[in-house]
This record gives sequence, structure tokens and C-alpha cells, in this order.
Amino acid sequence: MSENIENKVKKTLEEIRPRIQADGGDIELVAVENGVVKVRLRGACVGCPMSALTLKQGVERAIKNNVPEVKSVEAVQ
Repeated sequence: MSENIENKVKKTLEEIRPRIQADGGDIELVAVENGVVKVRLRGACVGCPMSALTLKQGVERAIKNNVPEVKSVEAVQ
């Protein structure tokens, strides 16, 4: 089941990636564990004061809309 969730998360990230890349950043899936998606922000997102807002209001919202099993999205190093 978690593999199915992981595939849905990957698909959602591919859909939103162009918007993140348009601002010079990128996002990478690290893991999906117990309903928590762990991602790594790259490029211009690293150190950007807006990255936390982008993560919660953009990335987390998109993933939760497409994958209701996901509880939260966290950035990891």
C-alpha cells in the first residue's frame, strides 16, 4: 500500500515541480513514512524565507489533495 502512496506522491511532485523550478528551486522525494512525506528542497529554495510557506501552502496542500492518506509534508536536509 505504501508503494501506491509513494507513486501518487511522486506523480503530484512531478505536476508541481515546474512551478518550483520556475523560481530557481527544485524538490526531491526522500521518503514516505507513516503518512509523512519527507522532501528535500534544492536550488533557490535552500535558505529562501518563503520556502516554509511554499512547502506547507503549496506542496503539502497539493499532495494532500491528491493523496488523502498523507498527514503532513516535512523538509529534510
